Amino acid sequence: MPDSPYVGQRLSYDGALCTVRYIGQVAGTTGLWLGVEWDDHTRGKHDGSHKGHRYFTTTSKSALAASFIRPTRRADQPQSFISALREKYAPDADGENPNHPDRQIVIFGTKVAQEMGFDKIQRQLAKLEDLKIVILDSMKVAGIREEEGKIGQTCPSIMQLDLSRNLLEKVEDVVHICHELGALRELSLSGNRLQGVLEDKSLDDCSEAFDRITELALEDTLLDWHEITRMATAFTSLGSLNAGSNQLSSLPLVDYASLASTLSNLNLEYNDFTSLEDLSSLQGLTNLRSLHLKGNNLSKISSGPVFPVSIQYLDVSYNQISSWSFVDSLPRHFPSLSALRIAHNPIYEMPDPDAKDATGSPEDAYMFTIARMADLKSLNYTAVSASDRANAEMFYLSRIARQLGAAPESEEADIKKSHPRWTSLCEQYGEPDIVRRNEVNPAFLEARLVNIVFRGANVEKETRVPKSFDIYRLKGIAGKLLGLPPLDMKLVWETGEWDPVAGYEDVAGDSSDEEDNADDAEDKAEDGGDGERPGRWVRREVELKDGPRQLGYCVDGLDAVIRVERV
Repeated sequence: MPDSPYVGQRLSYDGALCTVRYIGQVAGTTGLWLGVEWDDHTRGKHDGSHKGHRYFTTTSKSALAASFIRPTRRADQPQSFISALREKYAPDADGENPNHPDRQIVIFGTKVAQEMGFDKIQRQLAKLEDLKIVILDSMKVAGIREEEGKIGQTCPSIMQLDLSRNLLEKVEDVVHICHELGALRELSLSGNRLQGVLEDKSLDDCSEAFDRITELALEDTLLDWHEITRMATAFTSLGSLNAGSNQLSSLPLVDYASLASTLSNLNLEYNDFTSLEDLSSLQGLTNLRSLHLKGNNLSKISSGPVFPVSIQYLDVSYNQISSWSFVDSLPRHFPSLSALRIAHNPIYEMPDPDAKDATGSPEDAYMFTIARMADLKSLNYTAVSASDRANAEMFYLSRIARQLGAAPESEEADIKKSHPRWTSLCEQYGEPDIVRRNEVNPAFLEARLVNIVFRGANVEKETRVPKSFDIYRLKGIAGKLLGLPPLDMKLVWETGEWDPVAGYEDVAGDSSDEEDNADDAEDKAEDGGDGERPGRWVRREVELKDGPRQLGYCVDGLDAVIRVERV
């Protein structure tokens, strides 16, 4: 470590990286201290404030990112670019014997295996001038020192360079490295802590260093959006930018003029956005095709912006989306959206909060999403086929009908309004039946009884059964009414509802999808409520399994038809 530490200095202690934020005294102690902010924000003990006194402010929002350490503590030795390159890819170049016995064994757990062919791989990697992909992640690279002019001679073929999690402090060092790598196309600076980006003059004239690079990663640099775009605009051919894990909560309006025509992929994963309105400044990126927002805290759209029509793919997985109104609004804010990833949100993991008859399986949520977005061609990495869409839309219609049937007629208009595709889907498939059951005051005895029609082979019997009776007692009642032994019968609740047939596909020679859709309403009328709707719909039936579960938890409403079958 240098004799004179300075604020902003990048250091490494046993491989743990940090930045010096303070040099001076600490109350209640003697001698000099360094206040450091660790790159691993869980490693420290405080946030720069100690015993009620603030000594420095950390860039990280974590309360445990900072520590005080003595300047005499031994730091890891930093490396230059070429020394790190040789250590990683040509460790034997300085005369070390590649056939040394210690290099000939590999230990897997408790097993020892002989190296086979590793020496050949090592010899190939040692040809530094031929390397195209170089990964110097966590190699304690601190700059180029006196290597200017030598990097291009040593490794001129590098196309992908990863300098993540190193000790780089200034953009100037990055400019010098890239200036000598004429073949470079992809650059990662993630995990570094570059300083003074807005004032760095080296970014004003760096076209020869950066104009060939098309992909840039600035993940976990803790730069703000002004600093990130200041860096990105220096890359005049930039097509992909990764700015994830930078604690961004909103994107201020900046000049996107130099990025608008080139940037097509933007990664903003694991930041702190809560609404799509926080990203409204992205309207200026008119060539953007993919937007990655995984792992934020998105839960609402608000009035929201209309994003560029060029955006076709959106990833909002692992967020806090809990309302289907968010999904319904996506086509309005992303007019050309055709591919979506939205898994691992509350709407996929808990019942639908917008419906009284909430269903909570991920499969239902998957079908709801397809049905609510008419132009979606891919959902959660799965292509949406024509039959997938038809099944999903009919399933969605049936669930809206259930919701309408469970609500008072006075709420019908509001419920339909909460499903923007109701009208268009009814026009396409026909309006489903709405079976509305009259509500009963829960304090009345009538509310605790279910009117049941037991339907046998040639006879029907009607009776009223308390909701609290279990299935065993229900079988006893059915057996007594129909003259059947209770242990030799099966009870099947006929729900009176229809479900689409999953996986149905038209058979070659059948009518077209359009004709089938138009005929659905006629099929329903012709069936008269009996049998199956040809090809697409089947009656929904539920077998009431033996057990202590109460009747009220097995059937919906106060009326039920139960078919009794001999087994």
